[in-house]
Amino acid sequence: MNSSQRWILPCWEISPCVNRSVATLAKQKSTLKRAITLPLLVFYGTGTILGAGIYALSGKIAGLSGVFAPVSFLLSALIAAFVAFTYAELSSRYPKSAGEAFYVGKAFAWRGLSALVGWGIVFTGIVSAAVMARGFYGYLQELLPLPAAILAFVFLITLVAIIGISLSVHVAALITLLEISGILLVLYVTREHLFTLPQHWQTFVPPLTWPVWQNIVFGAFLAFYAYIGFEDMVNVAEEVIEPEKNLPTAIVLALLISTVFYMLIALALVSALPIDSLAEHAAPFAYLMQQNSEIPSAMISLIAILNAALVQIVMGSRVLYGMAEQHNAPQCFHVIHPGTRTPITATLFFAVVLLVMALWLPIEDLARITSFIILSIFALVCLSLCLIKGRDEPSTHRRHLNVPVLVPGIGFLFCVGFIYLQL
Repeated sequence: MNSSQRWILPCWEISPCVNRSVATLAKQKSTLKRAITLPLLVFYGTGTILGAGIYALSGKIAGLSGVFAPVSFLLSALIAAFVAFTYAELSSRYPKSAGEAFYVGKAFAWRGLSALVGWGIVFTGIVSAAVMARGFYGYLQELLPLPAAILAFVFLITLVAIIGISLSVHVAALITLLEISGILLVLYVTREHLFTLPQHWQTFVPPLTWPVWQNIVFGAFLAFYAYIGFEDMVNVAEEVIEPEKNLPTAIVLALLISTVFYMLIALALVSALPIDSLAEHAAPFAYLMQQNSEIPSAMISLIAILNAALVQIVMGSRVLYGMAEQHNAPQCFHVIHPGTRTPITATLFFAVVLLVMALWLPIEDLARITSFIILSIFALVCLSLCLIKGRDEPSTHRRHLNVPVLVPGIGFLFCVGFIYLQL
Protein backbone atom coordinates (compact mmCIF):
# COMPACT_ATOMS: atom_id res chain seq x y z
CA MET A 1 0.00 0.00 0.00
CA ASN A 2 1.55 3.31 -1.09
CA SER A 3 1.48 6.51 0.93
CA SER A 4 -1.48 7.98 -0.94
CA GLN A 5 -3.53 4.84 -0.28
CA ARG A 6 -2.63 4.98 3.39
CA TRP A 7 -4.05 8.51 3.54
CA ILE A 8 -7.19 7.62 1.62
CA LEU A 9 -8.17 4.77 3.98
CA PRO A 10 -8.57 6.93 7.12
CA CYS A 11 -10.72 9.35 5.16
CA TRP A 12 -13.14 6.57 4.20
CA GLU A 13 -13.15 5.37 7.82
CA ILE A 14 -13.83 8.85 9.17
CA SER A 15 -16.50 9.87 6.66
CA PRO A 16 -19.32 7.71 8.18
CA CYS A 17 -18.63 9.36 11.54
CA VAL A 18 -18.75 12.78 9.91
CA ASN A 19 -22.00 11.91 8.14
CA ARG A 20 -23.52 10.66 11.36
CA SER A 21 -22.45 13.84 13.16
CA VAL A 22 -23.98 16.03 10.44
CA ALA A 23 -27.19 13.99 10.54
CA THR A 24 -27.33 14.23 14.32
CA LEU A 25 -26.78 18.00 14.19
CA ALA A 26 -29.51 18.39 11.59
CA LYS A 27 -31.87 16.33 13.72
CA GLN A 28 -31.09 18.42 16.78
CA LYS A 29 -31.80 21.61 14.87
CA SER A 30 -35.14 20.26 13.67
CA THR A 31 -36.46 19.49 17.13
CA LEU A 32 -37.80 21.66 19.92
CA LYS A 33 -35.26 22.92 22.41
CA ARG A 34 -35.34 21.49 25.94
CA ALA A 35 -34.90 24.66 27.99
CA ILE A 36 -37.67 24.66 30.61
CA THR A 37 -36.49 23.89 34.13
CA LEU A 38 -38.75 22.90 37.02
CA PRO A 39 -38.95 26.43 38.56
CA LEU A 40 -39.75 28.00 35.17
CA LEU A 41 -42.44 25.37 34.54
CA VAL A 42 -44.00 26.04 37.95
CA PHE A 43 -44.15 29.78 37.21
CA TYR A 44 -45.54 29.03 33.74
CA GLY A 45 -48.36 26.90 35.17
CA THR A 46 -49.11 29.09 38.18
CA GLY A 47 -49.39 32.21 36.02
CA THR A 48 -51.79 30.43 33.68
CA ILE A 49 -54.06 29.23 36.48
CA LEU A 50 -54.10 32.51 38.38
CA GLY A 51 -54.57 34.58 35.26
CA ALA A 52 -57.56 32.49 34.26
CA GLY A 53 -59.57 32.76 37.43
CA ILE A 54 -58.42 35.11 40.14
CA TYR A 55 -59.48 38.31 38.37
CA ALA A 56 -62.79 37.18 36.92
CA LEU A 57 -64.26 34.51 39.20
CA SER A 58 -63.14 35.39 42.73
CA GLY A 59 -65.86 38.00 43.22
CA LYS A 60 -68.64 35.77 41.87
CA ILE A 61 -67.57 32.89 44.08
CA ALA A 62 -67.39 35.15 47.12
CA GLY A 63 -70.84 36.50 46.29
CA LEU A 64 -72.22 32.95 46.10
CA SER A 65 -70.43 31.30 49.04
CA GLY A 66 -70.17 34.39 51.22
CA VAL A 67 -67.57 34.25 53.96
CA PHE A 68 -67.00 30.58 53.13
CA ALA A 69 -65.50 31.43 49.72
CA PRO A 70 -62.05 30.17 50.85
CA VAL A 71 -63.69 26.83 51.68
CA SER A 72 -65.21 26.72 48.18
CA PHE A 73 -61.77 27.27 46.65
CA LEU A 74 -60.28 24.51 48.83
CA LEU A 75 -63.07 22.07 47.93
CA SER A 76 -62.69 22.94 44.26
CA ALA A 77 -58.93 22.33 44.46
CA LEU A 78 -59.63 18.83 45.78
CA ILE A 79 -61.96 18.21 42.82
CA ALA A 80 -59.45 19.63 40.32
CA ALA A 81 -56.71 17.48 41.87
CA PHE A 82 -58.27 14.30 40.44
CA VAL A 83 -57.95 15.69 36.91
CA ALA A 84 -54.56 17.28 37.62
CA PHE A 85 -53.06 14.01 38.90
CA THR A 86 -54.46 12.26 35.83
CA TYR A 87 -52.61 14.76 33.64
CA ALA A 88 -49.53 14.35 35.84
CA GLU A 89 -49.31 10.59 35.25
CA LEU A 90 -50.06 10.80 31.54
CA SER A 91 -47.48 13.56 31.01
CA SER A 92 -44.97 11.43 32.90
CA ARG A 93 -45.79 8.37 30.77
CA TYR A 94 -45.93 10.21 27.44
CA PRO A 95 -44.15 13.61 27.51
CA LYS A 96 -45.37 14.77 24.10
CA SER A 97 -46.60 17.99 22.50
CA ALA A 98 -50.35 17.92 21.84
CA GLY A 99 -50.50 15.78 24.96
CA GLU A 100 -54.27 15.35 25.22
CA ALA A 101 -54.57 14.30 21.58
CA PHE A 102 -51.75 11.79 22.08
CA TYR A 103 -53.30 10.36 25.30
CA VAL A 104 -56.71 9.91 23.67
CA GLY A 105 -55.15 8.39 20.57
CA LYS A 106 -53.14 5.99 22.71
CA ALA A 107 -56.21 4.88 24.65
CA PHE A 108 -58.83 4.67 21.89
CA ALA A 109 -56.63 4.04 18.82
CA TRP A 110 -59.00 6.31 16.90
CA ARG A 111 -57.27 9.01 14.87
CA GLY A 112 -60.49 10.94 14.25
CA LEU A 113 -61.17 11.34 17.96
CA SER A 114 -57.54 12.26 18.61
CA ALA A 115 -57.67 14.94 15.90
CA LEU A 116 -60.97 16.27 17.27
CA VAL A 117 -59.43 16.64 20.73
CA GLY A 118 -56.36 18.39 19.36
CA TRP A 119 -58.32 20.87 17.27
CA GLY A 120 -60.64 21.43 20.24
CA ILE A 121 -57.65 22.50 22.34
CA VAL A 122 -56.44 24.82 19.58
CA PHE A 123 -59.91 26.35 19.26
CA THR A 124 -60.27 27.01 22.99
CA GLY A 125 -56.76 28.51 23.07
CA ILE A 126 -57.52 30.88 20.18
CA VAL A 127 -60.85 31.96 21.67
CA SER A 128 -59.27 32.54 25.09
CA ALA A 129 -56.48 34.62 23.57
CA ALA A 130 -59.00 36.57 21.48
CA VAL A 131 -61.03 37.39 24.59
CA MET A 132 -57.82 38.63 26.24
CA ALA A 133 -57.00 40.75 23.18
CA ARG A 134 -60.41 42.40 23.50
CA GLY A 135 -59.74 42.92 27.20
CA PHE A 136 -56.37 44.48 26.38
CA TYR A 137 -58.14 46.91 24.07
CA GLY A 138 -60.62 47.72 26.82
CA TYR A 139 -57.79 49.09 28.97
CA LEU A 140 -56.13 51.04 26.13
CA GLN A 141 -59.15 52.23 24.15
CA GLU A 142 -58.48 55.86 25.12
CA LEU A 143 -54.93 55.65 23.72
CA LEU A 144 -55.30 53.39 20.67
CA PRO A 145 -58.19 52.54 18.30
CA LEU A 146 -59.48 48.95 18.21
CA PRO A 147 -57.42 47.58 15.27
CA ALA A 148 -54.17 49.20 16.41
CA ALA A 149 -54.46 48.00 20.02
CA ILE A 150 -55.24 44.39 19.07
CA LEU A 151 -52.60 44.36 16.32
CA ALA A 152 -49.99 45.58 18.80
CA PHE A 153 -51.09 42.99 21.35
CA VAL A 154 -50.99 40.05 18.92
CA PHE A 155 -47.69 41.21 17.38
CA LEU A 156 -46.05 41.45 20.81
CA ILE A 157 -46.99 37.99 22.06
CA THR A 158 -46.28 36.40 18.65
CA LEU A 159 -42.81 37.94 18.51
CA VAL A 160 -41.94 36.66 21.98
CA ALA A 161 -43.26 33.17 21.12
CA ILE A 162 -41.27 33.03 17.86
CA ILE A 163 -37.96 34.22 19.30
CA GLY A 164 -37.68 31.12 21.46
CA ILE A 165 -39.10 29.03 24.29
CA SER A 166 -36.43 30.29 26.68
CA LEU A 167 -37.55 33.89 26.22
CA SER A 168 -41.23 32.89 26.37
CA VAL A 169 -41.00 31.02 29.68
CA HIS A 170 -38.71 33.64 31.23
CA VAL A 171 -41.15 36.40 30.25
CA ALA A 172 -44.03 34.28 31.59
CA ALA A 173 -42.12 33.74 34.85
CA LEU A 174 -41.41 37.46 35.20
CA ILE A 175 -45.05 38.36 34.56
CA THR A 176 -46.16 35.69 37.04
CA LEU A 177 -43.92 37.29 39.67
CA LEU A 178 -45.58 40.63 38.90
CA GLU A 179 -49.00 38.98 39.19
CA ILE A 180 -48.06 37.54 42.58
CA SER A 181 -46.77 40.97 43.60
CA GLY A 182 -50.17 42.39 42.69
CA ILE A 183 -51.89 39.75 44.82
CA LEU A 184 -49.57 40.53 47.72
CA LEU A 185 -50.38 44.22 47.23
CA VAL A 186 -54.08 43.46 47.58
CA LEU A 187 -53.39 41.47 50.75
CA TYR A 188 -51.33 44.37 52.09
CA VAL A 189 -54.06 46.92 51.31
CA THR A 190 -56.64 44.78 53.17
CA ARG A 191 -54.29 43.89 56.05
CA GLU A 192 -56.36 45.75 58.67
CA HIS A 193 -59.46 43.76 57.78
CA LEU A 194 -57.51 40.49 57.79
CA PHE A 195 -55.72 41.17 61.09
CA THR A 196 -58.94 42.09 62.91
CA LEU A 197 -60.82 39.10 61.51
CA PRO A 198 -59.99 36.73 64.42
CA GLN A 199 -61.38 39.24 66.92
CA HIS A 200 -64.89 39.17 65.47
CA TRP A 201 -64.80 35.70 63.92
CA GLN A 202 -67.85 34.50 65.83
CA THR A 203 -70.04 37.32 64.50
CA PHE A 204 -68.45 37.18 61.04
CA VAL A 205 -69.08 33.49 60.33
CA PRO A 206 -72.71 32.25 60.19
CA PRO A 207 -73.74 28.76 61.34
CA LEU A 208 -73.04 25.91 58.91
CA THR A 209 -76.61 25.04 57.99
CA TRP A 210 -77.62 22.92 54.98
CA PRO A 211 -78.35 25.97 52.72
CA VAL A 212 -74.91 27.36 53.62
CA TRP A 213 -73.29 24.05 52.65
CA GLN A 214 -75.21 24.13 49.37
CA ASN A 215 -73.79 27.57 48.60
CA ILE A 216 -70.29 26.32 49.43
CA VAL A 217 -70.70 23.38 47.03
CA PHE A 218 -72.14 25.58 44.26
CA GLY A 219 -69.25 27.98 44.78
CA ALA A 220 -66.83 25.07 44.49
CA PHE A 221 -68.39 24.06 41.15
CA LEU A 222 -67.88 27.60 39.86
CA ALA A 223 -64.38 27.77 41.31
CA PHE A 224 -63.38 24.68 39.32
CA TYR A 225 -63.09 26.90 36.23
CA ALA A 226 -60.58 29.05 38.11
CA TYR A 227 -58.18 26.08 38.13
CA ILE A 228 -58.30 25.54 34.38
CA GLY A 229 -54.80 26.17 33.04
CA PHE A 230 -52.72 23.34 34.49
CA GLU A 231 -53.49 21.31 31.36
CA ASP A 232 -51.53 23.81 29.23
CA MET A 233 -48.32 22.65 30.89
CA VAL A 234 -48.33 19.21 29.25
CA ASN A 235 -48.20 20.71 25.76
CA VAL A 236 -44.68 22.07 26.25
CA ALA A 237 -43.47 18.63 27.39
CA GLU A 238 -40.93 18.29 24.58
CA GLU A 239 -39.24 21.49 25.76
CA VAL A 240 -39.07 20.51 29.44
CA ILE A 241 -35.86 19.17 30.93
CA GLU A 242 -36.53 15.67 32.36
CA PRO A 243 -40.27 15.93 31.67
CA GLU A 244 -41.14 12.51 33.13
CA LYS A 245 -40.02 13.85 36.53
CA ASN A 246 -40.51 17.62 36.32
CA LEU A 247 -43.95 17.77 34.66
CA PRO A 248 -45.89 15.91 37.41
CA THR A 249 -44.06 17.85 40.12
CA ALA A 250 -44.77 21.19 38.43
CA ILE A 251 -48.47 20.41 37.91
CA VAL A 252 -48.94 19.55 41.60
CA LEU A 253 -46.92 22.58 42.82
CA ALA A 254 -48.79 24.99 40.52
CA LEU A 255 -52.11 23.65 41.81
CA LEU A 256 -51.01 24.01 45.46
CA ILE A 257 -49.62 27.54 45.04
CA SER A 258 -52.72 28.70 43.17
CA THR A 259 -54.98 27.25 45.87
CA VAL A 260 -53.17 29.17 48.61
CA PHE A 261 -53.45 32.45 46.71
CA TYR A 262 -57.10 31.84 45.83
CA MET A 263 -58.00 31.22 49.46
CA LEU A 264 -56.10 34.29 50.67
CA ILE A 265 -57.68 36.56 48.05
CA ALA A 266 -61.15 35.18 48.79
CA LEU A 267 -60.59 35.89 52.48
CA ALA A 268 -59.43 39.43 51.69
CA LEU A 269 -62.47 40.10 49.50
CA VAL A 270 -65.09 38.87 51.95
CA SER A 271 -63.45 40.63 54.90
CA ALA A 272 -62.97 44.00 53.19
CA LEU A 273 -66.08 44.35 51.00
CA PRO A 274 -69.83 43.80 51.44
CA ILE A 275 -70.85 40.38 50.14
CA ASP A 276 -73.77 41.78 48.12
CA SER A 277 -71.53 44.11 46.12
CA LEU A 278 -69.06 41.33 45.29
CA ALA A 279 -71.63 39.33 43.35
CA GLU A 280 -72.63 42.36 41.27
CA HIS A 281 -69.16 43.71 40.49
CA ALA A 282 -67.43 42.33 37.36
CA ALA A 283 -63.94 43.44 38.47
CA PRO A 284 -63.62 42.70 42.20
CA PHE A 285 -59.90 43.48 42.27
CA ALA A 286 -60.42 46.97 40.86
CA TYR A 287 -63.38 47.55 43.16
CA LEU A 288 -61.42 46.45 46.22
CA MET A 289 -58.48 48.72 45.36
CA GLN A 290 -60.80 51.66 44.74
CA GLN A 291 -62.43 51.19 48.13
CA ASN A 292 -59.23 50.63 50.11
CA SER A 293 -56.41 52.36 48.25
CA GLU A 294 -55.53 55.00 45.67
CA ILE A 295 -53.23 52.58 43.80
CA PRO A 296 -54.56 51.86 40.26
CA SER A 297 -55.36 48.22 39.60
CA ALA A 298 -55.52 48.34 35.80
CA MET A 299 -51.83 47.54 35.46
CA ILE A 300 -52.25 44.29 37.44
CA SER A 301 -55.03 43.18 35.11
CA LEU A 302 -53.03 44.12 32.00
CA ILE A 303 -50.10 42.05 33.25
CA ALA A 304 -52.36 39.05 33.79
CA ILE A 305 -53.87 39.42 30.31
CA LEU A 306 -50.44 39.50 28.65
CA ASN A 307 -49.25 36.46 30.57
CA ALA A 308 -52.30 34.34 29.85
CA ALA A 309 -52.29 35.26 26.14
CA LEU A 310 -48.58 34.46 25.80
CA VAL A 311 -49.14 31.04 27.37
CA GLN A 312 -52.05 30.40 24.98
CA ILE A 313 -50.05 31.15 21.85
CA VAL A 314 -47.10 29.02 23.06
CA MET A 315 -49.47 26.20 24.00
CA GLY A 316 -51.50 26.39 20.79
CA SER A 317 -48.48 26.35 18.50
CA ARG A 318 -47.08 23.28 20.31
CA VAL A 319 -50.40 21.50 20.00
CA LEU A 320 -50.36 22.14 16.25
CA TYR A 321 -46.75 20.93 16.12
CA GLY A 322 -47.59 17.74 18.03
CA MET A 323 -50.71 17.08 15.93
CA ALA A 324 -48.65 17.36 12.75
CA GLU A 325 -46.24 14.81 14.22
CA GLN A 326 -49.23 12.54 14.88
CA HIS A 327 -50.45 13.17 11.29
CA ASN A 328 -53.60 14.92 12.51
CA ALA A 329 -52.64 18.34 11.09
CA PRO A 330 -50.78 19.66 8.02
CA GLN A 331 -47.09 18.77 8.04
CA CYS A 332 -46.07 22.42 7.63
CA PHE A 333 -46.91 22.86 11.34
CA HIS A 334 -44.15 20.37 12.18
CA VAL A 335 -41.42 22.58 10.69
CA ILE A 336 -38.96 23.91 13.27
CA HIS A 337 -36.82 26.95 12.54
CA PRO A 338 -33.16 25.88 13.00
CA GLY A 339 -32.23 29.18 14.66
CA THR A 340 -35.05 29.76 17.13
CA ARG A 341 -35.99 26.06 17.51
CA THR A 342 -39.66 27.08 17.54
CA PRO A 343 -42.56 26.01 15.26
CA ILE A 344 -42.83 29.33 13.43
CA THR A 345 -45.48 28.25 10.90
CA ALA A 346 -47.74 26.91 13.66
CA THR A 347 -47.20 30.08 15.73
CA LEU A 348 -48.01 32.39 12.81
CA PHE A 349 -51.12 30.38 11.91
CA PHE A 350 -52.35 30.62 15.51
CA ALA A 351 -51.64 34.38 15.55
CA VAL A 352 -53.46 35.07 12.27
CA VAL A 353 -56.60 33.16 13.31
CA LEU A 354 -56.45 34.86 16.71
CA LEU A 355 -56.29 38.26 15.01
CA VAL A 356 -59.26 37.48 12.77
CA MET A 357 -61.33 36.29 15.73
CA ALA A 358 -60.41 39.24 17.93
CA LEU A 359 -61.26 41.80 15.24
CA TRP A 360 -64.30 40.40 13.44
CA LEU A 361 -65.90 37.36 15.07
CA PRO A 362 -68.40 37.26 17.99
CA ILE A 363 -65.92 35.80 20.48
CA GLU A 364 -68.26 36.41 23.42
CA ASP A 365 -70.65 33.82 21.97
CA LEU A 366 -67.80 31.44 21.11
CA ALA A 367 -66.33 31.76 24.61
CA ARG A 368 -69.50 30.28 26.10
CA ILE A 369 -68.85 26.89 24.52
CA THR A 370 -65.14 26.71 25.42
CA SER A 371 -65.83 25.47 28.95
CA PHE A 372 -67.98 22.66 27.51
CA ILE A 373 -65.13 21.67 25.16
CA ILE A 374 -62.53 21.79 27.94
CA LEU A 375 -64.67 19.68 30.28
CA SER A 376 -65.28 17.15 27.50
CA ILE A 377 -61.53 16.90 26.88
CA PHE A 378 -60.90 16.50 30.63
CA ALA A 379 -63.43 13.65 30.71
CA LEU A 380 -61.81 11.93 27.72
CA VAL A 381 -58.32 12.29 29.22
CA CYS A 382 -59.46 10.76 32.52
CA LEU A 383 -61.18 7.92 30.68
CA SER A 384 -58.02 7.43 28.59
CA LEU A 385 -55.88 6.82 31.65
CA CYS A 386 -58.46 4.37 33.00
CA LEU A 387 -58.28 2.40 29.73
CA ILE A 388 -54.48 2.53 29.58
CA LYS A 389 -54.14 1.34 33.16
CA GLY A 390 -56.79 -1.32 32.56
CA ARG A 391 -54.72 -2.72 29.69
CA ASP A 392 -51.61 -2.40 31.87
CA GLU A 393 -49.94 -0.71 28.93
CA PRO A 394 -46.22 -0.07 29.48
CA SER A 395 -45.10 3.55 29.41
CA THR A 396 -42.20 5.07 27.54
CA HIS A 397 -40.47 5.76 30.87
CA ARG A 398 -39.91 3.32 33.70
CA ARG A 399 -40.04 5.87 36.51
CA HIS A 400 -43.32 7.53 35.63
CA LEU A 401 -45.81 8.71 38.23
CA ASN A 402 -48.36 6.02 39.04
CA VAL A 403 -51.71 7.00 40.58
CA PRO A 404 -54.51 4.59 41.55
CA VAL A 405 -57.07 3.98 38.80
CA LEU A 406 -59.66 5.45 41.17
CA VAL A 407 -58.13 8.92 40.61
CA PRO A 408 -58.93 9.21 36.87
CA GLY A 409 -62.20 7.36 37.51
CA ILE A 410 -63.41 9.97 40.00
CA GLY A 411 -62.05 12.74 37.78
CA PHE A 412 -64.12 11.39 34.87
CA LEU A 413 -67.29 11.33 36.99
CA PHE A 414 -66.72 14.90 38.18
CA CYS A 415 -66.19 16.15 34.63
CA VAL A 416 -69.34 14.40 33.37
CA GLY A 417 -71.21 15.90 36.32
CA PHE A 418 -69.97 19.40 35.43
CA ILE A 419 -71.03 18.89 31.81
CA TYR A 420 -74.49 17.79 32.95
CA LEU A 421 -74.86 20.84 35.21
CA GLN A 422 -73.75 23.12 32.39
CA LEU A 423 -76.28 21.65 29.97
